[in-house]
Amino acid sequence: MAQVLAVCISDKKGVRKTPVASVEVLENHGVQGDAHAGDWHRQVSLLAQESIDKMRALGLKVSAGDFGENLTTCGIDLVSLPVGTRLQVGESLMEVTQIGKVCHTRCAIYYQAGDCVMPKEGIFAKVLVGGTIRPVDQIRRLD
Repeated sequence: MAQVLAVCISDKKGVRKTPVASVEVLENHGVQGDAHAGDWHRQVSLLAQESIDKMRALGLKVSAGDFGENLTTCGIDLVSLPVGTRLQVGESLMEVTQIGKVCHTRCAIYYQAGDCVMPKEGIFAKVLVGGTIRPVDQIRRLD
């Protein structure tokens, strides 16, 4: 079963995000209070715990939010989801808009964590229907 393990926010871009008890995602905006929210295609970022575990296996002391992701997930192969895939996450509905990203410069996350899996294994989505998202909420792929 795919689920959310952590929900995270930050008020600045390019830094680690802080895990919180829940987040509100707003239609066509993203995570309320997060620096990446806005009218664009990368409103919500998702990274799998399995990706974070790869970095831990290399000896890094990293956890949820350390790579700048809003949602830390488990049980779903995020990078295999095609752009356009719709996901029900908690009360919300999202559409995958981008797989990975180009990092033109090494951000604070790279220097703090020693590497960054977000450019290779993170995905981004826009919010189609808002709602509350909490850790342990299920993630369902809608086909």
